[in-house]
Amino acid sequence: MVNKPELLVTAGSLNEISTLIDAGADALLIGNDRFGMRLAGSFSIEEIQEAVQQAHARQVHVYVSLQNLMSNDLLDSLPDYVKALGNAGVDGVEFNDPSVLMAVKTYAPQMKLHWNAEMTTTNYATANYWGRRGAKRVVFARELNMDEITGMKGHLEIESQVQVHGMTNIYHSKRSLVGSYMLHQGRPLDGGSLGKERGLFLLEGERPGEKYPIYEDINGTHIMSSDDICILEDLHFLLEAGVNSLKVEGLLKPLSYNETVVRTYRQVIDTYMADPANYSYQEQFMDNIRKIQDPERELTFGFFYKEQVY
Repeated sequence: MVNKPELLVTAGSLNEISTLIDAGADALLIGNDRFGMRLAGSFSIEEIQEAVQQAHARQVHVYVSLQNLMSNDLLDSLPDYVKALGNAGVDGVEFNDPSVLMAVKTYAPQMKLHWNAEMTTTNYATANYWGRRGAKRVVFARELNMDEITGMKGHLEIESQVQVHGMTNIYHSKRSLVGSYMLHQGRPLDGGSLGKERGLFLLEGERPGEKYPIYEDINGTHIMSSDDICILEDLHFLLEAGVNSLKVEGLLKPLSYNETVVRTYRQVIDTYMADPANYSYQEQFMDNIRKIQDPERELTFGFFYKEQVY
């Protein structure tokens, strides 16, 4: 019997939560820019409390990102933040630093720990290592291909999560690269934002048709992929492999787009789960996503069918 996976989506504000739940989300990923990284929106503790109340009223889980690079300054305030998340009823946190694991075990042991080291989460041995230290889930690297992901079945001792839709990060620097560039060009910022709302992008000379979204926040400079992962056509392979959580990345997307994507993945998951043995992908499943997809951003399989050389 195939276990029904969780459909996880990032939320950018309290106003988005009910819409995403209506669309079929089983879980939401939120956080605060001080402790998280590349979030769809930054939530205060009070907003996280409200998000949990809204979600739990409808049997939906809330996870908080604690994936920032943990400096000594952040360590000083980490215990209080973790306590506040625990008191708010947060179901789990994503982490990539042992300091977070230790803080959660000490101050909010009821919260689940999801190990997410991004591109270095590439094998079941590492996943199981963190599982034996308290992690309940591993978030696999976006660089893994389909065979590598499905090959984890039978070896994992903890839950697994895979991104199935949306853009991915391709570069990060703690430095303010865009601001420095503009000042170098003699273009004073005059208090102007270089954040997600600015809509900045990079162009490569060798790939003039591709635009790479770029923005800066309190954590530095982020450059994102020029295309969007979409594995809807072959989602059944992940379902057959028993992947526990399927993530829709909603960063830099309008709510209407994320709502449609979540609703579409919900339909495909439910169709498969109703009769796995006789499931077959139908091309019309993709129709609504194609209608709203930015024509300058191609839908691709990402790394799912690329041979990896380590």
